[in-house]
Amino acid sequence: MASAADAPRSHPRNPTPLQRLGTLGPKRLLQFLEPFNDQLSVNIVSRKRKPLPQELVEVDIESLTHEGRGLAHIDGKAVFIDGALPGERVRFRYRRIQRRHDEGVAVEVLRASPDRVEPKCPHFGICGGCSLQHMSPEAQIRAKQSSLEDVFTRIGKVSPQRWLEPLTGNHWGYRRKARLGVRYVAKKGKTLVGFRERGNSFLADLSRCEVLHPRVGERIEAIAETIDALSIRDQVPQIEVAIGDDPCVLIFRIMAPLSTPDLSVLMSFAEREDFHVYVQEGGVETIRPLPGQGIDLHYTLPFHHVRLEFLPSDFTQVNLELNRHMIDQALDLLQVRPEDRVLDLFCGLGNFTLPLARRADFVVGVEGDDGLVSRAESNAEQNGIANLRFHSADLYGQLTQQPWMEERFDKVLLDPPRSGALEVLDMLPRMGIERILYVSCYPATLARDADRLVNELGYELVAAGVMDMFPHTGHVESMALFERKG
Repeated sequence: MASAADAPRSHPRNPTPLQRLGTLGPKRLLQFLEPFNDQLSVNIVSRKRKPLPQELVEVDIESLTHEGRGLAHIDGKAVFIDGALPGERVRFRYRRIQRRHDEGVAVEVLRASPDRVEPKCPHFGICGGCSLQHMSPEAQIRAKQSSLEDVFTRIGKVSPQRWLEPLTGNHWGYRRKARLGVRYVAKKGKTLVGFRERGNSFLADLSRCEVLHPRVGERIEAIAETIDALSIRDQVPQIEVAIGDDPCVLIFRIMAPLSTPDLSVLMSFAEREDFHVYVQEGGVETIRPLPGQGIDLHYTLPFHHVRLEFLPSDFTQVNLELNRHMIDQALDLLQVRPEDRVLDLFCGLGNFTLPLARRADFVVGVEGDDGLVSRAESNAEQNGIANLRFHSADLYGQLTQQPWMEERFDKVLLDPPRSGALEVLDMLPRMGIERILYVSCYPATLARDADRLVNELGYELVAAGVMDMFPHTGHVESMALFERKG
């Protein structure tokens, strides 16, 4: 779930790179680092930066980067240009000079691409929450598919036997989970709520957001005005949004205690705008609802007759519609039979586990976050599903003593965080796994893991495709099916 305001958390489901590196041998270390080589490049610059060129420069845009920026070359040096599309000729202004590449922003389009459209959001180009609103949805999908093809070829040295049709849904108002920055700006005399500006750390001055669920996206100004009315308005750094099927929770991160008048302001706001307001004074364990504001959040998977409850701080997919499509496709590709035993690694709340159990003989779900495991067990009980079992285990640590490691399974579903699933791949052939369904939120690590599965562990890449979980951004979610050769 990825925007500029959504910083990753360090817990067993999503360990830091340093935590991961400490567990790897030399060969695995090289494999692990390959998808991140570009990020690990060190740019050696002097303490005194060279002044940026002031004149506008004309260039032809050759292609689109994986982040959704136009790529051009000037005297052989790559320039990444925000707001430019392949095939266009633009005038751009330099924004950053680096050793290996430069960065800029398009200020005038001299020759437009047929894929260019008018952005819906008035803040597009300033706000960093979206990067592709100027590109038609169809072209966005083609670009994401091309990005997946590129990393499979370049990093994975593999190609699927067939490409899946992209999974798409509503392009607007889809986002039900988000972390919004908050800042009181004295010079403007008001509080800003939203995402960071593109290319810097300042918050964009937003009146609305077109990709957030309308319950929040249409109330940005009301939220900001409420914070303005607090005595601690400069002590509220962020708001976390969590929406299930219906109720909407806002978690206000506060760095100072609420006064009685502050509490009254938030309670009135919650009642007026139909929000459930929580506050967070420290770590995740300090999150609590205001008096009378507690609510049981849930989302449903109607096709599978499943209802999943979650806490506002829990990891859930941001796009409920795409999540439902994703689960349907995953189960269809796995071809789960009534006699199958299925292993679900990185299972979270049971998003895939419970639907799998509706079809399989038995399912084992494994997750590194103890709280998610507890809620997954509760969800199974509330749904009357007994043919499953959950285990809490750090899937990036030592697994040899785990009881489920001694069991045999027919199929496995992998849904790892951005850093991928490299550490668990070697055990899959030993467990008798014939079919692997891999759900990925970062194509480069999927490609790296595909290389391991296909070129070293005896599987073949049968099918792959993209899912538009985050329309109007460069974020690519994908799915791949592997089968044991022979």
